Amino acid sequence: MSHTVDLSEQDFGSTVEQEGLVLVDFWAPWCGPCKMFGPIFDRVASEHPDATFAKVNTQDEPRIAAALDIRAIPTLMVFRDGVLLLRQPGLVPEEALRDVIAQAMALDMDEVRAKVAEHMAAAE
Repeated sequence: MSHTVDLSEQDFGSTVEQEGLVLVDFWAPWCGPCKMFGPIFDRVASEHPDATFAKVNTQDEPRIAAALDIRAIPTLMVFRDGVLLLRQPGLVPEEALRDVIAQAMALDMDEVRAKVAEHMAAAE
């Protein structure tokens, strides 16, 4: 049984903006490293029923990949409470993926939002 959801243009935004932890795997059927990462992503997803594990097939959803400037696959994006925390191209080993999840869950999101606001104000 898969513990992941497939995202399309229609539900990508609402999924990554929801509360909680959302991990998105950008992949394509012809991609060798993607085929190796898929089972890792699925295994770790089964250990975290409280998080959303989603997949975007870049071949079927090229506009999402283009909008997010996905240049390499697989690429993993991690969101928490609608905030992008990590964008990692390349195959992420299983233990590293677990570590990323633990770190994301340990973050003080009020502090993260304050730093994002500070960074945005400095950029203006």
